[in-house]
Amino acid sequence: MDWSNYPIPAMRLEARFGDRVVPMFSERPQNIWAMVAEAAAKNPDGEALVCGSRRMSWREVVRDSARVGAGLRRLGLEPGDRVAFLLGNRIEFVLTLFGAAHAGLVAVLLGTRQQKPEIAYVLNDCGAKALIHEVSLADRLPDAADVRDLQHRIAVDDDAARSQFSRLLADDEVPPADVTEEDTALLMYTSGTTGRPKGAMLAHCNVIHSSMIYEACMGLTAADRSIAAVPLAHVTGVVANITCMARCAGTLIIVAEFKAAQYLKIAARERVTQTVMVPAMYNLCLLQADFDTHDLSAWRIGGYGGAPMPVATIEKLAEKIPQLRLINAYGATETSSPSTVMPPELTAAHLDSVGLSCPGAHIIVVDANGHELPRGEIGEIWIHGGSVIKGYWNNPKATADSFTGGFWHSGDLGSIDEKNFVRVFDRQKDMINRGGLKIYSAEVESVLAAHPAVVESAIIAKPCPVLGERVHAVIVTRDAAVGVETLRAWCAERLSDYKVPETIALTVEPLPRNANGKVMKRQLREALAAS
Repeated sequence: MDWSNYPIPAMRLEARFGDRVVPMFSERPQNIWAMVAEAAAKNPDGEALVCGSRRMSWREVVRDSARVGAGLRRLGLEPGDRVAFLLGNRIEFVLTLFGAAHAGLVAVLLGTRQQKPEIAYVLNDCGAKALIHEVSLADRLPDAADVRDLQHRIAVDDDAARSQFSRLLADDEVPPADVTEEDTALLMYTSGTTGRPKGAMLAHCNVIHSSMIYEACMGLTAADRSIAAVPLAHVTGVVANITCMARCAGTLIIVAEFKAAQYLKIAARERVTQTVMVPAMYNLCLLQADFDTHDLSAWRIGGYGGAPMPVATIEKLAEKIPQLRLINAYGATETSSPSTVMPPELTAAHLDSVGLSCPGAHIIVVDANGHELPRGEIGEIWIHGGSVIKGYWNNPKATADSFTGGFWHSGDLGSIDEKNFVRVFDRQKDMINRGGLKIYSAEVESVLAAHPAVVESAIIAKPCPVLGERVHAVIVTRDAAVGVETLRAWCAERLSDYKVPETIALTVEPLPRNANGKVMKRQLREALAAS
């Protein structure tokens, strides 16, 4: 299977980041600002951004973004300097992102859940000179003595009296900075599960390549209307929502945070056509009692990732929204978003797969010695291509440890079958080893997801002095009458005996998730150890 039946633009091999040779789209914008300017040239009066009562055309977005860029330059920032964002989902996030691209600055994206020590670490590590932040998060900002490179703090708020954002909207026109394709556009700090967070350097060419992948594989046009339900400060929000819509000159509808009831109202009112969400978000929408009252007939593309989509959710979506085409995708910050995409016509037949390698991407599965494994065998997934970043900011050791010949070591365990479908089973650190028998949490979670009383679940290892590890399940249920033994019996009918959870914790509280919607299993393991 491949992408030969899709209208994928022509590609060619190019040298990138020194000694890499990767396939890239032959015709493409030279940098992010050029891509935004093309959107305005192609669709000047078309809606670009919608957020609450605010609406902006592409002509207005380019005008105001250029003003923001000029305002940042007026503060003394030069091309290559870092400007950090501590912003929620709002129009100013997009204008500042595009403004930074206009000025040739590196945008450093902080999550609004991060706390003062985490923020201080990132600001110091990247040497940010300016910070654009929510007024409401001012108490999270490090003291001046703790971030000596930081020269400017600019507060953003809906209340004009408290917001300082207008000072960036300079009236003077300045030409865009001279930016090359390999210049870093974004710094996005990884979660730091194995030590300090690392700053992934996304170059302009990485972001553009990934945006064009979404455009081609999803068939996006200027008529498409995407809704940003995930945090814009994450790679999915930036690429799958913001720059993807810039590439096709479509419309981005921004919601401050995902709440299923409100989301459905906005999706219906704004005639949303495309989404990229985690499976739990689709499930929460379907659980709304008034789901059938919303006109979702414009919704044609439902992208998802981060976890398997339960079969029950897929079947219910097919019943309720028959025109919706579900598209699984798999990627990471280090791959500037997608590395695989599932052609929507193949989703139903390959529910356990994250799809095919994106056009131009090369994915292999290797053993502990870095040797490629035969088709079907499980090993670590390595990824190569035009969307793979050049490395980590100011961290040559981490870069050397994570990249080999341009391949990024994902840390995910998976396989590739004879027809090129990629399967992801687990993070290496999340795989359970029960007396030498390997158990992949995704398989057990998928079985549990099919039970009608299960909202979501997480499988983690429970330390055992005899076997090393045993299987423990944390399960969120919607029916308090369903007990532990019922769920164990469900698993026992569908799984090998050693894969069946030996202990189960039932809860009605949602599982802890990071900004991208992925379950934070480390927190669950810590809670289990504490108990």
